Amino acid sequence: MTILLSTLNARYTHASMGLRYLYANMGELQAQTHLQEFVIGAKTTDLLERLLSWQRADEKLIIGFGVYIWNVEETTRLVALIKRVAPEVIIVLGGPEVSYETQEQDIVRLADYVITGWGDISFAALCQQILHGPQPLMKIHAGVQAKLDDLQLPYAYYSDKDIQTRTLYVEASRGCPFKCEFCLSALDKTAWPFDIDRFLAEMENLHARGARLFKFVDRTFNLNIKTSLKIMQFFLDKLAAHPDDPVFAHFEVVPDHLPDALKAGIQQFPEGCLQFEIGIQSFNPEVQSRISRKQDNAKAAANIEWLCQHSTAHLHVDLIAGLPGETVESFAAGFDQLYALGPHEIQFGILKRLRGTPIIRHTDDFGMRFDPYPPYTILANKDVPFAEMQKLIRFARYWDLVANSGRFSHTLPVILGDTPFENFMALSNWIYAQTDATHKIALDRLANLVTRWLCEERGMPQQQVLTMIGKDYAGDAKHKQSPEVLKKEQKNPRRMQDMTEAPGKSIAKRQHRHLAN
Repeated sequence: MTILLSTLNARYTHASMGLRYLYANMGELQAQTHLQEFVIGAKTTDLLERLLSWQRADEKLIIGFGVYIWNVEETTRLVALIKRVAPEVIIVLGGPEVSYETQEQDIVRLADYVITGWGDISFAALCQQILHGPQPLMKIHAGVQAKLDDLQLPYAYYSDKDIQTRTLYVEASRGCPFKCEFCLSALDKTAWPFDIDRFLAEMENLHARGARLFKFVDRTFNLNIKTSLKIMQFFLDKLAAHPDDPVFAHFEVVPDHLPDALKAGIQQFPEGCLQFEIGIQSFNPEVQSRISRKQDNAKAAANIEWLCQHSTAHLHVDLIAGLPGETVESFAAGFDQLYALGPHEIQFGILKRLRGTPIIRHTDDFGMRFDPYPPYTILANKDVPFAEMQKLIRFARYWDLVANSGRFSHTLPVILGDTPFENFMALSNWIYAQTDATHKIALDRLANLVTRWLCEERGMPQQQVLTMIGKDYAGDAKHKQSPEVLKKEQKNPRRMQDMTEAPGKSIAKRQHRHLAN
């Protein structure tokens, strides 16, 4: 029997920790088990060919797929083709997307077996049953939650190539004690820590093999401050011992829990070595209460402001639009409040109805309408009609291109002025009216659009705007000098409008061919 562990990652730079947990816990079947990772967007028949190349005559082939919100549609097509070409191949599904509302899904209908919930040890057990009986087996298997101390850890199975080219995901704990209803972690009873000494020994091995980028997937890194300090000290020791070969660590932190001991540790990190993902989601107390989110807004705001002013940590702070009872006006107020605190990035997310999350209980009372197809984005609710929700979605996309990209650092404060949400929404609506597009907007064309908006809609002097845009280009590592359009603009004031109205002739098409992502 040959066993494949497979998934379609969102990007090549992502390495699946989940598959490696399964592989680490295969026991006596590990010698027959192989990893086969793909990336979404590939041709389905190419993936099919690579998977079936493992098939041997008179031998069972089991393929276990990790199914997530970002890959379920493509994985469904892949499973359908496998069953069309090689129906004897045994398909086992696992992952959060198939762990809830299981019977409603086409991919489940196509597969042979599904493991819901924790799969670390349950997948190996199911493979043993497929191989040795008893038969027949049930189609749906509830995963067994093993004690963390009993699990084999996955980190040795990151390859040398993974370490050199991909993000390494690690976890010092699982679960979450909070009950935010938009999140699958709301279903957890608590958070469970791994033995910290055992975990750090694995991190030591990864570092010795050359790993320098560690992304923690823990939901609440700073829940246990003693453990947090021990992990941070591990990285500080590496930085002290290898200042010319620094590590980079990414943590998700609880915004209103930042005691002095943790602040003191954070302040020791040099620039470029520490990133925090901070979930605010909403500053509206009524909305927070409605979705069971416990958060001290005053402490959260003070901590974000402190991190901005007294640490070198890069802050990535999340807001979610579309929550039940959150109006555009209250979201705008929260957005402006967060922007004033000074985080490096504001991740403007749109509510999604993840399968199994309790957010569905508000559907009728708040008229919540979600896209039935992944990623199940909210389309409208009683406070935000569809047309307004579309404007918010476009705002989020343009915000990534203009603000979060860091490419308009001189120009962004001028765009936002004293009313950041209102002014950026005006820019967003105007760009969409000019382009009818939110993707594949080249950087040069985007710069031209921003310049036109500031001149035509805000009445700013053209030379002043061109000077700001030029500084942004000069500060961009990929664009050491101003684009040709800015130089030509000084000679030909009509050139800018020609560039935006005829994008096929733009400098982006002729020179950089760079898409702003």
